[in-house]
Amino acid sequence: MTRDLEQTAAGTPLRIAVVGASSLIGEAVIAELRARHFPIGALHALDDARDLGKQPTDDAVPLPIGDVAQFDFSQVDLAFFCARKEVSLRHAEGAAMHAWVIDGSSAFRDRTDVPLIAADVNPGALAGLAGHGLVALPGSASVALATVLWPLHLEGDLRRVDVATFQAVSGSGRAAMDGLAAETVDLLSGRKLKARSYGRQIAFNVIPEVDTLGADGQSLEERRILAELRRVLGLPQLCLGVTAVRVPVFFGHSFAVHVSFANELSVAQARRMLQSSNGVSLTLDDAERELPTPATSALAPDHVYVGRLRADASRERSLNFWIVADNVRKCAAYNAVSTAQILVNKIH
Repeated sequence: MTRDLEQTAAGTPLRIAVVGASSLIGEAVIAELRARHFPIGALHALDDARDLGKQPTDDAVPLPIGDVAQFDFSQVDLAFFCARKEVSLRHAEGAAMHAWVIDGSSAFRDRTDVPLIAADVNPGALAGLAGHGLVALPGSASVALATVLWPLHLEGDLRRVDVATFQAVSGSGRAAMDGLAAETVDLLSGRKLKARSYGRQIAFNVIPEVDTLGADGQSLEERRILAELRRVLGLPQLCLGVTAVRVPVFFGHSFAVHVSFANELSVAQARRMLQSSNGVSLTLDDAERELPTPATSALAPDHVYVGRLRADASRERSLNFWIVADNVRKCAAYNAVSTAQILVNKIH
């Protein structure tokens, strides 16, 4: 690498690559970099060969797009991988020999030698890293949950979490969003519906299966959330039950969460912890306030939104609450750029 981040003075423009730049998350990362006035000296938009020809936009200004297989990563300081797992497996480790690589796919999340970072929760996991290397990001559902569970754990000592996730179709990419839109038009127009993205109808429906089901009845997404939450929270023995459901929503994952603690944690204490936590916005149960929903909170993507906070009358030392978070912008793009900011800041 011709210039390590270690040698980059504060404010010095960085050479940045975004792999998967035409994807929903790639475009959101570029927008987040711009919104934060990240010091960009050069911005390289890259894609896998099968995605070349798709045009990302940068503030409505077309960006030239290159083939990741032909790109020389020694020419950048920082690379965001926002493409499919297969693209990361082919190119991310090679890129990490020259630059910081922040990978949003599932390619490296289970590798113990690669930090798994939710920026509002465990930035300390980046300690000791400098210059270049590979960093993995959890899935959007795990980021949302960890952001809320972490401050509650610090006070109450988490013992068990039961959660039902209601995941937006944007979690499956742009094609799934287009499929939901087309199915909705079919139904509202009185035409015979053609199932597009999930092999079955998603419009006006819910599908209690996110990713493939294993022989034990658990889906791959449910197993991922279990493993990622345990690791990010630093609770390898945490009891966690997950049911992941796909819902006909474009943006914004929602969660019905039930938690139990070793210590007594009142609703008032939980409110104080959440109100003072990074990345969390708590809605009090008040007739004057609108509870978080994907149609409202996903339009304000800076926080993970919590509502319906209440004691669980059926169990001691337990709380129930509702979470909504923008899965693409807050949980993916914001987390990626926040992680990059931590890396840049800690070496100056």
